[in-house]
Amino acid sequence: MPEIPVLSTPRLRLREWRDDDLPAFAALNSDPQVMEFLPKLLDRSESDAMAARIREHFNDHQFGLWAVEVAGGVDFIGFVGLCVPKFEAHFTPCVEIGWRLAATHWGQGYATEAARTALEFGFRQLRLEQIVSMTVPANRRSWQVMQRLGMTRSPDDDFDHPNLPEGDRLKRHVLYRLTQAQWSSATLLRELPTNSRNIATP
Repeated sequence: MPEIPVLSTPRLRLREWRDDDLPAFAALNSDPQVMEFLPKLLDRSESDAMAARIREHFNDHQFGLWAVEVAGGVDFIGFVGLCVPKFEAHFTPCVEIGWRLAATHWGQGYATEAARTALEFGFRQLRLEQIVSMTVPANRRSWQVMQRLGMTRSPDDDFDHPNLPEGDRLKRHVLYRLTQAQWSSATLLRELPTNSRNIATP
Protein backbone atom coordinates (compact mmCIF):
# COMPACT_ATOMS: atom_id res chain seq x y z
CA MET A 1 0.00 0.00 0.00
CA PRO A 2 1.40 3.44 -0.92
CA GLU A 3 2.24 5.83 1.90
CA ILE A 4 -0.74 8.04 2.68
CA PRO A 5 0.13 11.72 3.09
CA VAL A 6 -0.78 13.31 6.43
CA LEU A 7 -2.31 16.78 6.24
CA SER A 8 -2.32 19.17 9.17
CA THR A 9 -4.16 22.37 10.08
CA PRO A 10 -3.85 24.47 13.25
CA ARG A 11 -6.47 22.31 14.98
CA LEU A 12 -6.76 19.11 12.98
CA ARG A 13 -4.82 16.18 11.59
CA LEU A 14 -5.96 14.35 8.44
CA ARG A 15 -4.41 10.89 8.44
CA GLU A 16 -4.72 7.31 7.27
CA TRP A 17 -7.45 5.14 8.73
CA ARG A 18 -6.84 2.77 11.65
CA ASP A 19 -8.86 -0.21 12.79
CA ASP A 20 -9.64 1.53 16.06
CA ASP A 21 -11.49 4.26 14.11
CA LEU A 22 -14.20 1.80 13.11
CA PRO A 23 -16.41 1.90 16.24
CA ALA A 24 -16.59 5.71 16.20
CA PHE A 25 -17.22 5.66 12.45
CA ALA A 26 -20.07 3.18 12.93
CA ALA A 27 -21.55 5.40 15.63
CA LEU A 28 -21.72 8.46 13.38
CA ASN A 29 -23.06 6.39 10.45
CA SER A 30 -25.94 5.23 12.65
CA ASP A 31 -26.77 8.74 13.90
CA PRO A 32 -30.00 10.05 12.27
CA GLN A 33 -28.77 13.64 12.60
CA VAL A 34 -25.54 12.93 10.70
CA MET A 35 -27.30 10.80 8.08
CA GLU A 36 -30.35 13.03 7.56
CA PHE A 37 -29.47 13.82 3.94
CA LEU A 38 -27.97 10.43 3.06
CA PRO A 39 -29.95 7.44 1.78
CA LYS A 40 -29.95 5.32 4.95
CA LEU A 41 -28.44 4.65 8.34
CA LEU A 42 -25.59 2.14 8.23
CA ASP A 43 -25.23 -0.81 10.56
CA ARG A 44 -21.79 -1.87 11.82
CA SER A 45 -21.06 -4.22 8.92
CA GLU A 46 -22.10 -1.62 6.33
CA SER A 47 -20.02 1.04 8.06
CA ASP A 48 -16.96 -1.22 8.17
CA ALA A 49 -17.45 -2.02 4.48
CA MET A 50 -17.52 1.70 3.69
CA ALA A 51 -14.28 2.23 5.60
CA ALA A 52 -12.72 -0.62 3.61
CA ARG A 53 -13.77 1.06 0.36
CA ILE A 54 -12.25 4.34 1.55
CA ARG A 55 -8.96 2.59 2.28
CA GLU A 56 -9.04 0.89 -1.12
CA HIS A 57 -9.56 4.28 -2.78
CA PHE A 58 -6.22 5.41 -1.32
CA ASN A 59 -4.64 2.30 -2.85
CA ASP A 60 -6.10 3.12 -6.26
CA HIS A 61 -5.62 6.89 -6.35
CA GLN A 62 -3.04 7.86 -3.68
CA PHE A 63 -5.60 10.24 -2.19
CA GLY A 64 -8.98 9.84 -0.57
CA LEU A 65 -11.20 10.59 2.41
CA TRP A 66 -8.82 11.13 5.30
CA ALA A 67 -9.71 10.23 8.88
CA VAL A 68 -9.83 13.44 10.90
CA GLU A 69 -8.66 13.87 14.47
CA VAL A 70 -8.51 16.94 16.70
CA ALA A 71 -4.88 17.73 17.46
CA GLY A 72 -4.18 16.94 21.10
CA GLY A 73 -7.82 15.94 21.56
CA VAL A 74 -10.30 13.50 20.01
CA ASP A 75 -8.70 10.69 17.99
CA PHE A 76 -11.47 10.41 15.36
CA ILE A 77 -14.30 12.79 14.49
CA GLY A 78 -15.12 11.65 10.93
CA PHE A 79 -13.67 12.10 7.46
CA VAL A 80 -12.82 14.89 5.03
CA GLY A 81 -11.13 14.54 1.68
CA LEU A 82 -11.18 13.84 -2.02
CA CYS A 83 -12.73 10.98 -3.95
CA VAL A 84 -13.57 9.89 -7.48
CA PRO A 85 -17.33 9.28 -7.89
CA LYS A 86 -18.20 5.97 -9.55
CA PHE A 87 -21.48 7.07 -11.12
CA GLU A 88 -21.86 8.79 -14.48
CA ALA A 89 -23.26 12.32 -14.82
CA HIS A 90 -22.73 15.37 -17.01
CA PHE A 91 -19.75 16.49 -14.88
CA THR A 92 -17.94 13.14 -14.55
CA PRO A 93 -15.21 11.98 -14.52
CA CYS A 94 -14.24 14.32 -11.72
CA VAL A 95 -12.78 14.59 -8.23
CA GLU A 96 -15.20 15.43 -5.43
CA ILE A 97 -14.48 16.93 -2.04
CA GLY A 98 -16.66 15.67 0.80
CA TRP A 99 -16.95 15.42 4.57
CA ARG A 100 -18.86 13.60 7.29
CA LEU A 101 -18.27 14.55 10.91
CA ALA A 102 -19.87 13.42 14.16
CA ALA A 103 -22.63 15.82 15.19
CA THR A 104 -20.94 16.60 18.50
CA HIS A 105 -18.20 18.33 16.49
CA TRP A 106 -20.42 20.45 14.25
CA GLY A 107 -20.44 24.23 14.50
CA GLN A 108 -16.72 24.60 15.20
CA GLY A 109 -15.51 25.17 11.65
CA TYR A 110 -13.79 21.80 11.46
CA ALA A 111 -15.30 20.78 8.09
CA THR A 112 -14.23 24.04 6.44
CA GLU A 113 -10.77 23.97 8.01
CA ALA A 114 -10.08 20.39 6.97
CA ALA A 115 -11.59 20.84 3.53
CA ARG A 116 -9.37 23.84 2.83
CA THR A 117 -6.23 21.77 3.37
CA ALA A 118 -7.68 18.95 1.24
CA LEU A 119 -8.34 21.46 -1.55
CA GLU A 120 -4.77 22.71 -1.25
CA PHE A 121 -3.50 19.15 -1.61
CA GLY A 122 -5.72 18.60 -4.64
CA PHE A 123 -4.66 21.74 -6.44
CA ARG A 124 -0.98 21.94 -5.40
CA GLN A 125 0.08 18.30 -5.20
CA LEU A 126 -2.34 16.58 -7.57
CA ARG A 127 -2.54 19.59 -9.91
CA LEU A 128 -6.25 19.06 -10.48
CA GLU A 129 -7.95 21.50 -12.81
CA GLN A 130 -11.23 21.39 -10.92
CA ILE A 131 -12.81 19.95 -7.77
CA VAL A 132 -16.56 19.58 -7.28
CA SER A 133 -18.89 18.98 -4.35
CA MET A 134 -22.53 17.97 -4.22
CA THR A 135 -25.46 17.62 -1.86
CA VAL A 136 -29.24 17.86 -1.75
CA PRO A 137 -30.77 21.37 -1.76
CA ALA A 138 -32.11 20.93 1.79
CA ASN A 139 -28.64 20.31 3.23
CA ARG A 140 -28.00 23.95 4.01
CA ARG A 141 -25.16 23.23 6.45
CA SER A 142 -23.17 21.38 3.77
CA TRP A 143 -23.62 23.79 0.91
CA GLN A 144 -22.73 26.69 3.17
CA VAL A 145 -19.37 24.97 3.74
CA MET A 146 -18.98 24.76 -0.04
CA GLN A 147 -19.60 28.48 -0.33
CA ARG A 148 -17.10 29.27 2.43
CA LEU A 149 -14.56 27.28 0.43
CA GLY A 150 -15.12 29.60 -2.52
CA MET A 151 -17.06 27.05 -4.55
CA THR A 152 -19.87 28.29 -6.81
CA ARG A 153 -23.09 26.78 -8.09
CA SER A 154 -24.91 27.19 -11.38
CA PRO A 155 -28.56 26.03 -11.45
CA ASP A 156 -27.80 24.48 -14.85
CA ASP A 157 -25.51 22.01 -13.02
CA ASP A 158 -28.25 20.67 -10.73
CA PHE A 159 -28.86 16.99 -11.46
CA ASP A 160 -30.75 13.86 -10.49
CA HIS A 161 -28.44 11.40 -8.75
CA PRO A 162 -28.36 8.26 -10.93
CA ASN A 163 -27.92 5.91 -7.96
CA LEU A 164 -31.25 6.91 -6.40
CA PRO A 165 -34.69 5.80 -7.63
CA GLU A 166 -37.25 8.11 -9.20
CA GLY A 167 -39.32 9.84 -6.55
CA ASP A 168 -36.67 9.50 -3.84
CA ARG A 169 -36.62 12.62 -1.65
CA LEU A 170 -32.82 12.86 -2.09
CA LYS A 171 -32.63 12.34 -5.83
CA ARG A 172 -32.23 16.01 -6.80
CA HIS A 173 -28.72 17.35 -6.12
CA VAL A 174 -26.94 20.68 -6.41
CA LEU A 175 -23.38 20.80 -7.72
CA TYR A 176 -20.68 23.25 -6.65
CA ARG A 177 -17.40 23.73 -8.52
CA LEU A 178 -14.00 25.27 -7.84
CA THR A 179 -11.34 25.59 -10.52
CA GLN A 180 -7.59 25.72 -10.08
CA ALA A 181 -7.61 29.34 -11.30
CA GLN A 182 -10.34 30.38 -8.84
CA TRP A 183 -8.58 28.68 -5.95
CA SER A 184 -5.22 30.23 -6.86
CA SER A 185 -6.70 33.74 -7.05
CA ALA A 186 -8.48 33.37 -3.71
CA THR A 187 -5.36 31.92 -2.09
CA LEU A 188 -3.22 34.78 -3.36
CA LEU A 189 -5.70 37.31 -1.99
CA ARG A 190 -5.72 35.64 1.44
CA GLU A 191 -1.92 35.67 1.52
CA LEU A 192 -1.61 39.39 0.74
CA PRO A 193 -0.96 41.67 3.71
CA THR A 194 -4.24 43.15 4.93
CA ASN A 195 -3.16 46.71 4.09
CA SER A 196 -2.42 45.68 0.47
CA ARG A 197 -5.78 44.17 -0.41
CA ASN A 198 -7.65 47.40 -1.04
CA ILE A 199 -4.94 49.24 -2.96
CA ALA A 200 -6.29 50.22 -6.35
CA THR A 201 -4.13 49.33 -9.30
CA PRO A 202 -3.31 52.22 -11.64
